[in-house]
Amino acid sequence: MSEAVKETWSPVGHEYTAELGRLKEMVGACMQCGTCTASCPNGFAMDVTPRVMWRMVQFGMLDEIYASHTYWMCSACYTCTLRCPRGLPLTSSMASLKRLAMLSGKGKKDGAFYKAFMENVEAHGRVQEVGMMSNYFFKRMDNPALPFQFIPLGMKMMGKGKMHMPGGGQGAILRPMFEKARELEGLS
Repeated sequence: MSEAVKETWSPVGHEYTAELGRLKEMVGACMQCGTCTASCPNGFAMDVTPRVMWRMVQFGMLDEIYASHTYWMCSACYTCTLRCPRGLPLTSSMASLKRLAMLSGKGKKDGAFYKAFMENVEAHGRVQEVGMMSNYFFKRMDNPALPFQFIPLGMKMMGKGKMHMPGGGQGAILRPMFEKARELEGLS
């Protein structure tokens, strides 16, 4: 392998290229009917509609996609996938966008919440809000004042019994499932 190739080659680069190829293949047949956008229960909160996002993928507008928060808003309810007249795996495409954003390094800020949530569920078997948010704020060290903005909401939730304190949990039951998912995604 030449020195120039050695300098530019990285496993992350090849993983990114392969993931991008899979994504383009998944949405390549999108006919822009808008059914995904009309079906999405989180569509109202998205800054770019799913239909527009798929067109952006087709045109290779990745920087614009990463600047959006749409793919992080996807709750993986599969409504778009179930209603797509072409049968495209749109929910999987949103997950692919999350992976691409993290691989590119451009999704760390928004990906911090996703990562904190998944780590918390794996550890406790359900969401332990206090631990999850602490982990999230630790990952988001870019804004030290961020945790203080959520104190009133946390207090209100505690007062209504909606906050689950750390402890107990069934994390050991779910751990094999998370390990298998990492294995299938090639992350183990």
